[in-house]
Amino acid sequence: MTVAMDLKQKNYWIFDMDGTLTEAMHDFDAMRAALSLPMGVPILEALDAMEPKVAQQKHQELDAMELRMAADATTQPGCIELLDCLLARGAKLGILTRNGKQIAEATLAACGLDHYFTTETIVSRDCCTPKPDPAGIHQLLALWDAPINETVMVGDYLFDIEAGRAAGVASVHMDVTGQYAWPELTDVGVNSLAALQQQIS
Repeated sequence: MTVAMDLKQKNYWIFDMDGTLTEAMHDFDAMRAALSLPMGVPILEALDAMEPKVAQQKHQELDAMELRMAADATTQPGCIELLDCLLARGAKLGILTRNGKQIAEATLAACGLDHYFTTETIVSRDCCTPKPDPAGIHQLLALWDAPINETVMVGDYLFDIEAGRAAGVASVHMDVTGQYAWPELTDVGVNSLAALQQQIS
């Protein structure tokens, strides 16, 4: 675990969903293959580069694919305990995901996490420019009237950390491998949500 700041005074918490609050389950290369997208290019960015009519069809296929996967979603170990701990402290909780809104809500419901978040606090690719753009973080900051220095972005992937850094909020990299690939962008690194809970308890 790497620590570069005290998280105990942070009152606004924004979480990535897939691979952070829920177990990583997306095989992105298989999804690219199914959608006939180029390997090595992020899916949303690959779709953005297509002709609008083609992109619209591919987006519908992607939504259907992800919605099927949402039914099998499971929580990351320590997730419920962490969220309960934050709520007990009076913290505000939000989701920032590159999934669609319906898919995010279905995923949270399948995991029993839907009661921790409201429709307004689930920010998806349908709501704004997706991560690594910080637009979704700014949207939640405005909703909460939250100070930047009291806000945290937690995620397992580069786009999460980049979005947090671009928005000026604290960035927490949750990396189950403990390798922490982007230390220059990461304020705190933890290898589990239980370890993150220890940082705030």
